[in-house]
Amino acid sequence: MNPRSPRIAIPEPSAIDPDYSRRSWPVYANAVEQAGGTAVKLPLDQPPAILAGIISSCSGVLLPGSPADIDPEKYGERPADKCNPKDPLREAADELLLQDAFNLQKPLFGICYGMQSVNVWKSGTLIQDLPSLQREQNVLSPVNHRPGREVQHAHVIAIRGDSRISGILGPTGEAVPKEKVLELSVNSSHHQAVGQPGDDMRVVARSAQDGVIEALEGETPTQFVLGVQWHPERTYEASAASRSLFAAFVAAARDWRPHPIEASVAISDEAK
Repeated sequence: MNPRSPRIAIPEPSAIDPDYSRRSWPVYANAVEQAGGTAVKLPLDQPPAILAGIISSCSGVLLPGSPADIDPEKYGERPADKCNPKDPLREAADELLLQDAFNLQKPLFGICYGMQSVNVWKSGTLIQDLPSLQREQNVLSPVNHRPGREVQHAHVIAIRGDSRISGILGPTGEAVPKEKVLELSVNSSHHQAVGQPGDDMRVVARSAQDGVIEALEGETPTQFVLGVQWHPERTYEASAASRSLFAAFVAAARDWRPHPIEASVAISDEAK
């Protein structure tokens, strides 16, 4: 193994749909490994002590998509009629990974359900079903957020110029002024979305046509925290933007060194 190939923890996407996990986990792993990382599977059927040992050996966390929906009780709501079944084992694994990532400031990349998982962990909320909400609000959205896996260009998103993701995807490799907007065509496969952003989470991209939140970033400058609502792993070969996202994440994991949260507080106090 290349010593410069950082180990990236990726939980199995689903305990309630094993076929989905068998089909989708290798796609995430391939994107990570093509970008120079080593994909490490986190099995959902193992006890927390075993999972903790695997997690501690990794320097980055990727939270993948899932056919489940996060338990709405975790953000103070009762399940709506259109809410998919929850996946307790996946939620438990994500919580272990999130606690480790934020305590040690490990790079964190959330994709679709994975971004929603980050947001709920940070005390944010979710829209339980976008079409239902839009009907209630008498809003006819021109965007189909769930057109099917085969559709690579579902809609356009608008990315804030003064964001980490803009710097990753922009032509110069640097973020541009806030008033500038970078547009990107993305795929789409979700019926839920971020509602209220969580603590220290910043909205950095929205659907250009209906305003649905499409990307979040953590506000701690010393930690790579990025969540996207689309699926860049599915377009890794075809999309330079998708490759850039994975390359930036793996590079951050390669550069990561243990950075406990207590040390961050101490540094901040000394700077006052």
